[in-house]
Amino acid sequence: MTPAIELVDVHKDFGGTPIIRGVSLAIEAGTRQALIGPNGAGKSTLFNLITGKHAVSRGRIRLKGEDITGLRPYAINRRGLSRSFQVTNIFPWLSVLENVRCSVLWALGYRYSFWQRVERARDVQERADAVLEQLNLTARRHVPAGVLSYAEQRALEIGITIAGGADVILLDEPTSGMSRSETEQVVQLIREVTAGKTLVMVEHDMSVVFDLADRIAVLVYGEVIAHDTPERIRASAAVQEAYLGVPQTTG
Repeated sequence: MTPAIELVDVHKDFGGTPIIRGVSLAIEAGTRQALIGPNGAGKSTLFNLITGKHAVSRGRIRLKGEDITGLRPYAINRRGLSRSFQVTNIFPWLSVLENVRCSVLWALGYRYSFWQRVERARDVQERADAVLEQLNLTARRHVPAGVLSYAEQRALEIGITIAGGADVILLDEPTSGMSRSETEQVVQLIREVTAGKTLVMVEHDMSVVFDLADRIAVLVYGEVIAHDTPERIRASAAVQEAYLGVPQTTG
């Protein structure tokens, strides 16, 4: 099966300093993939390379078998990949409904038009309503997004990410800053809205990682030191030493 995302010997240098050091990684379609590692390991940089925000220094990146190395972020998005960010990235002055609708428009074939009222586009309204129902934000549809609670804003951003119909979803620390109860709600939301899709997430909360992920890749100093099932990652002495802080012992 063609991987949803494939990285082949990907490098990234900033000002001559290597940040990503030869990452090769294949992510199977339809799986939930977690990317973990200590602060400064290069996780967000890797996200930015996959989504075209940064250009790779060397190596190739493929999306569903198609080489996307060097493409602009909007071109990658139109090929079926969407992402969220560490810092909530919404339009705070627009309503919740308008935020979701912005994501829906292009996916349904609507282009820039100054004479067509979006409220009359029934398919857009139906898709946006369905997303709001998934997010449990229907009652907040006309509220400015900027006045939502932090957890609601994060849920809205996830909704914006999936509303366009992408089948490869990247979430960057989706539960960061949340209480335990908020985290549990968002984990359930992620599970529901990414069903049947490929999910790649950066996440520091290990309970979230082991709850959601089918596979886990461990990034340390810009290199993948392990890529395996949650059970094997949890038991790996190398991972425990490099990331979880447990020293290896010798017999």
